[in-house]
Amino acid sequence: MFRRQKSLSSERKRQLLFPGISRSTVRNDLRSFHTVSQFVLSAGPLRSAPALKHTKPAHFEIEILDAQTRKQICIVDKVTQSSTVHDVKQRFHKACPKWYPSRIGLQLECGGPFLKDYITVHSVAPSSIVTLYFTDLGRQVSWTTVFLAEYTGPLLIYLLFYLRISNIYDMEESARRLRHPVVHLACFCHCIHYIRYILETLFVHKVSTGHTPLKNLVKSCALYWGFTSWIAYYINHPHYTPPSFGNRQIAVSAINFLICEAGNHFINVILAHPNHTGNNACFPSPNYNPFTWMFFLVSCPNYTYEIGSWISFTVMTQTLPVGIFTLLMSIQMSLWAKRKHKFYLKKFSSCMHRKSAIIPLVL
Repeated sequence: MFRRQKSLSSERKRQLLFPGISRSTVRNDLRSFHTVSQFVLSAGPLRSAPALKHTKPAHFEIEILDAQTRKQICIVDKVTQSSTVHDVKQRFHKACPKWYPSRIGLQLECGGPFLKDYITVHSVAPSSIVTLYFTDLGRQVSWTTVFLAEYTGPLLIYLLFYLRISNIYDMEESARRLRHPVVHLACFCHCIHYIRYILETLFVHKVSTGHTPLKNLVKSCALYWGFTSWIAYYINHPHYTPPSFGNRQIAVSAINFLICEAGNHFINVILAHPNHTGNNACFPSPNYNPFTWMFFLVSCPNYTYEIGSWISFTVMTQTLPVGIFTLLMSIQMSLWAKRKHKFYLKKFSSCMHRKSAIIPLVL
């Protein structure tokens, strides 16, 4: 009796909570809800929709403005992603023929650095429309032309003074005074030095394919040609006096000069190797050649040998112009060597243990 009353009371409660719904219907709904909830739980957490990747456009439109006036010069359209700055310069040259590619300087912003020719457009383009600023770099010459002009000039100029042409020296005095053997030896050493420079420029060095303003060629030629004229005038002069310590001084310095020239050449051959050029270069290591063992002591042995050559030439000829030129070249090469040494310390720190820049244990 008690159980029946209890079941009747529970039935009344269901009717109050779910009016108009039978007992079997409620039971079926509960079973359906339980089944759906189990399916949702088995499916795992809800996943967010994948984010859309912003891809760069297939083509770019490049607007080129004058860096000074900010006026539009031209528009280069339909530039592909694989195009480089050099390709843009080529098309800019077609639109404006008076500016050839090596004369064109392009910047992302006024006063900023010039873009390198190998940089791709898509790496610097924030959108499909790019604005670049143009600067006229002036007349340009290749680096190979600069080096050949620097070295060919001194070679020919020195030979003109060595021949003692009438426009430079008094012919009667030149004929009356015999030349000391050191004059001939100095001419030989000087020619060897610059012939080596020319041959290495053509066949050894990896000269940059870039260009430099014409004014840099003028300044370099003025330095080398001017000092060569001053040096050759004194050494080949009829009143030239030989070194104070005679043949011993001449012989020792001449041998040291040839050793430094040979060492400089072998070092340049190693530096020109593909393993020591480019972005993936490694620091040069000495080999079986004794001239390359200088890498154990300094990071820039080519400058060490170069300074040694000019010091030997100064001692051999014992002239003031050669000494001044040697001093200036030593200062300049020391600055270059310290800059390279600083770069090597950052890139090849494990290979630079206790090495100097140019002079062992000193600098």
